[in-house]
Amino acid sequence: MRKEQIIENLNHVRERIVTSCHANQRDVASVTLLAVSKTRPAGDLRAAYEAGQRDFGENYLQEALQKQDQMQDLPGIRWHFIGALQSNKSRAVAERFDWLHTVDRLKLARRLSEQRPAGMAPLNVCLQVNIDGEATKSGVLAAELPELARQVAALPNLALRGLMAIPAPRTEDRAEPHRRLTQLLEALRSQLPEAPLDTLSMGMSGDLEAAIEAGSTVVRVGTDIFGARD
Repeated sequence: MRKEQIIENLNHVRERIVTSCHANQRDVASVTLLAVSKTRPAGDLRAAYEAGQRDFGENYLQEALQKQDQMQDLPGIRWHFIGALQSNKSRAVAERFDWLHTVDRLKLARRLSEQRPAGMAPLNVCLQVNIDGEATKSGVLAAELPELARQVAALPNLALRGLMAIPAPRTEDRAEPHRRLTQLLEALRSQLPEAPLDTLSMGMSGDLEAAIEAGSTVVRVGTDIFGARD
């Protein structure tokens, strides 16, 4: 995609965020736009970077590592891993990412904490919740969330920041699953007052307004910035 088109798309998504925040009496600064850049070449990311984008989300580890190598000259980028992560591939995320949005089991969290290099800030993590209980989707079930959150919050080199979900598609009341995730986070805050639980990673190109209405602090947008995947 042409650089000019990426910048135009990015500005349009930013306008949607501003409009939604104003409609819900929210501070625009309370919502971070995460540009989901999976399958896009590094040149597309550079175009977004030049337009002020700093947070990029990747789903595929090897692809993400290659982009990181190609973009080492750009300061201030925050790399988020938002795909499913096998435990045997956790070291690269622990060493090279700022955020991981898809923690759904204690084994993975422990490995990440053990592998986070000394001297680096704790790895920011969100627990992925299977908010609709779908058999084909990753994530911890709501009933199992409090215990997993308690265990992850105790790990020394992780910062448990909040929750992430990918709701099932729906045509009516699209904010409803997002509201449920918000309620789960509010319950965790009362149970784990020492944890910096300030993040709700929810909402994508098609439902970012519904997510912001329900309290999202990170919207993950790919298609509406970079276009449909090849």
